[in-house]
Amino acid sequence: MTTIAVILRDGTEQHLPAQSGFSVMETIRDAGIDEMLALCGGCCSCATCHVIVDPAWIDAVGGPSADESDLLDSSDHRVATSRLSCQIAIAPELDGLRVTIAPED
Repeated sequence: MTTIAVILRDGTEQHLPAQSGFSVMETIRDAGIDEMLALCGGCCSCATCHVIVDPAWIDAVGGPSADESDLLDSSDHRVATSRLSCQIAIAPELDGLRVTIAPED
């Protein structure tokens, strides 16, 4: 099974098991991490699942779509490796992925 590392807003790190076919957002939410609001439920219609992908992983994850980029523009905390976690699909090649939950806007 794939494992992802999630850095919380207080700097602590959690390693979560992640199943292929699910998103990073679903993995974080299902682990009970309250910082992941995910208000739209993964429909790519809000930016409340904003994460910052570790730069070492951005090539594997890829960049945002145009719609995702537009939503990320609404965040004061957008950086070059920002993504909406609902748009990152878990796959075996992402084993070890590291993301940080972005500060709340």
